[in-house]
Amino acid sequence: MVSSVNTNAGALIALQNLNSTSKQLATVQGRINTGLKVAGAKDNGAIFAIAQNLRSDVAGLNAVKGSLDRGISAVDVAVAAGESISDLLIQMKEKAVAASDSGLDSASRTALQSDFEALRDQITTIVTNAEFNGTNLIKNSGDAVTAIVNDKGTQTITVAAQDLSLTGTTISIATTTTFTTATTAASAVTLLESSISAVNSALATLGTGSKKLDAQRTFVNKLSDVIDVGIGNLVDADLAKESARLQSLQVKQQLGIQALSIANQAPSTVLALFR
Repeated sequence: MVSSVNTNAGALIALQNLNSTSKQLATVQGRINTGLKVAGAKDNGAIFAIAQNLRSDVAGLNAVKGSLDRGISAVDVAVAAGESISDLLIQMKEKAVAASDSGLDSASRTALQSDFEALRDQITTIVTNAEFNGTNLIKNSGDAVTAIVNDKGTQTITVAAQDLSLTGTTISIATTTTFTTATTAASAVTLLESSISAVNSALATLGTGSKKLDAQRTFVNKLSDVIDVGIGNLVDADLAKESARLQSLQVKQQLGIQALSIANQAPSTVLALFR
């Protein structure tokens, strides 16, 4: 074996092994710190590219959730308002039926008329305020709700507007509908029965639209969760495994330092030849 004070081959080999161990240790520490085995393109270019594409899909689905949430809220407000209008029409019918009694005295009919008109005007108030985020599905020339349903924004679900105003075609009574006699009260009853039926039909349409949006929202939530799990399977680190590797590499690093120290002492044995 050649001994040299200029070149210490043993020390060079020990240093190479120590550097390799330190590099592995840094990698393991990075995985433990971030929780990721693929934190960037340098770790694994192909897997990182796949994960980024999936993250793009999830980001698109988050936008879909927001669109669906806004749509559901707008439709639910319209449904709540429509139900209130249906209740008001039923109360108005009760007043009109009572007023259609020919044996009713004038004072009683006038009181019923006053209640009827107050209920009628309340419909207009409800329609005017049945708005969410600037969208009103039940006003005259109301706004349809359109929600995106895929991460590319190319597919949508639309819930058509339902005109429940007193100036529309769904409700037969008008802003001036009232009664002063038993005959006009009976006529109002006919209009109200038609209106109640039409409003309930409009409510069924809105309810179906809301249910469709809810179903899509549930599906998007599940799809987003599945993709998130898939991304995790690709890039997440096994922390139990990495913890075991960390301890192993720390021991290996200490041994490498000792080996390098021993190798560095080798040239000093040459001095014994000169004693």
